[in-house]
Amino acid sequence: MGRIIVLGVFMADTTYRAARMPRQGETVRGDSFALGPGGKGSNQAVAAAKAGGDVRFISRIGADAFGDMALKIWSDAGVKPAVQRMKDQPTGAACILVDAGSGDNSIIIAPGAALTISAADIIDNAALFDGASVFVTQLEQPLEAVIAGLKMARSKGVLTMLNPAPAATLDDDILQLVDFLTPNETEAEALSGVQVSSPADAAKAAEVLISRGVGAILVTLGAKGVLYKSAADEVLIPAISAGAVVETTGAGDAFNGGFAVGLAEGLTPAKAARFGCAVAGISVTRPGAAASMPTRAEVDAILAGGRPGGT
Repeated sequence: MGRIIVLGVFMADTTYRAARMPRQGETVRGDSFALGPGGKGSNQAVAAAKAGGDVRFISRIGADAFGDMALKIWSDAGVKPAVQRMKDQPTGAACILVDAGSGDNSIIIAPGAALTISAADIIDNAALFDGASVFVTQLEQPLEAVIAGLKMARSKGVLTMLNPAPAATLDDDILQLVDFLTPNETEAEALSGVQVSSPADAAKAAEVLISRGVGAILVTLGAKGVLYKSAADEVLIPAISAGAVVETTGAGDAFNGGFAVGLAEGLTPAKAARFGCAVAGISVTRPGAAASMPTRAEVDAILAGGRPGGT
């Protein structure tokens, strides 16, 4: 098992549910409130660590209660933080308002300390890349830090993974730093210009991105599985069902964390993707994102043909 380095964001998600949205200047009584961990980078680090990975997480949080919550979540999962605590910036948070009747939502995001993540965080943690196996990042933190991380990993012979979420325009010189790009259908379409609604469409989008310099693409297709494509290979890895679907919020992060573990353990990309599908397949049977990530024992059980917990 080689070390996995994740660069990303932690956000505290505060969710308010009410019978309807308030109008301007109005206060309404809510039906429920929930506080939980968010941020794609943090979720992916938790998924990888719980699935057996040796994970270091590079980020910034505030010196506040939400930051304390982040440290507790990482400690419980086995994530080793390489995190700077900011005294002058709060931990990132999201205010999520949900209309209980329609399910519609409105969201305000205040990135706080996460918005100050920079190339300096990569330089300060350069020693972590020595002997590491996989570097994983997303697009929630400033692009400067993403590029610095990809370049540092490449310079140290570390495999690079980019989960291009949220969707953004990326220049070819960035894509050429990526060994494994892991978009969902929407993100693959945004990056390639090819409409993606099937595995065949995903393969066409992947061809475009490979021509722009990406090493290999894994397009996550929900219940249809994952389309893996490189210059030499194309495989559709089926989704793995672990039971009734409860919530799909963290499925993409679960897959990315699991895929990173598979690569770090020396599996072929296709086998690593199957491992990632198992992590995602279990995660969707539970509510929450970070809270839904399975243990290694649960993943091994489902891959062996059983059910999480060995039943």
